[in-house]
Amino acid sequence: MPATRLDVIERSTEKTRLWLSDLAEELDTEDAHHAYRVLRAFLHAIRSRLSVDEVAQLSAQLPIFIRGLFFEGWDPGRRPDHPRDLDSFLSDIATEALLSGETEASLAASAAYRVLTRHVSLGESSSLLHVLPDHLRRLLAA
Repeated sequence: MPATRLDVIERSTEKTRLWLSDLAEELDTEDAHHAYRVLRAFLHAIRSRLSVDEVAQLSAQLPIFIRGLFFEGWDPGRRPDHPRDLDSFLSDIATEALLSGETEASLAASAAYRVLTRHVSLGESSSLLHVLPDHLRRLLAA
């Protein structure tokens, strides 16, 4: 296997660790597993509220391993009728990340979004906010 292919894997590993480290710092924790659960839950909650085209656009800017988290369990042909309200968004995150409730999920979502915006282009983070409902936009942009 050419060295360049291994370099891609190494760079993705480094980027993934950086994302998780940044998120752990945002969450004021040293628990990498907690940061991982929050990132995964946040990505899944966001993904379920985007169109297939929007999912593809966002995923193109994610490191390989984080892209894998983003797509984990996703079936683009089966788009559920997902509620777009704030309570269901926070409940989804709290349940998947094993958080204590909507307040902790709100803080986690805001932290995960801040990390996301540091690692994707300004255009992509702006586009993401633009397609989300107002209540999610306010929560994430705060």
